[in-house]
Amino acid sequence: MTRTDHQEGPVPVRVVLCDDHAVVRAGLLALLGSAPGIEVVGEAGGGEEAVALAAKTTPDVVLMDLQLGGGMDGVEATRRITADSGGAVHVLVLTTYDTDADITRAVEAGATGYLLKAERPDGLFAAVRDAAVGRTVLSAPVAHRVMARMRSPRPVLTDRQLDILGRLAQGLSNREIARALFLSEATVKTHLGRIYAKLGVETRAGAVAVAKEQRLLP
Repeated sequence: MTRTDHQEGPVPVRVVLCDDHAVVRAGLLALLGSAPGIEVVGEAGGGEEAVALAAKTTPDVVLMDLQLGGGMDGVEATRRITADSGGAVHVLVLTTYDTDADITRAVEAGATGYLLKAERPDGLFAAVRDAAVGRTVLSAPVAHRVMARMRSPRPVLTDRQLDILGRLAQGLSNREIARALFLSEATVKTHLGRIYAKLGVETRAGAVAVAKEQRLLP
């Protein structure tokens, strides 16, 4: 159903931009400004600012970068905006990162869509309009990764690796994990390296995100 104004016809999709690079925001502002039916109502350079701006302006869509310099990152900002608005404000991720862990974290936080910054302008415009009405939108490479992940078998971890992964999810440091499992820190690091390789990630947060996605944790 098309949202309409009884006096002036179709209502434009209201968008807030969030990116920590001013040059990127300026480029997006100029690009979206050329698209009919889309209106940028605010810009944010960080997660906290985006959350506050979304609450103040109640946009249809927040175009969100994931990696924001310092403070709240894009994933947490997505979670806050989605929760605070009761799902009325849709977050469309626009980033250069397409790892399984990043995609999983963004979707779990409530993102409606996930686009890469290499997306063509017409694809971006269409995605913004779709996101405004709650449709899920994914860049082609992201959709491919999601499908590949769904088709691939779950990674097989040893009992010891699952023990370490579980404690990793609890926020324990390598030293605390070593003490809890009566291991040396070097052994824990070795196990973590093998866990990362099996899950296809490079960070602790990525390992936990993929483990949750694959239901490897109790």
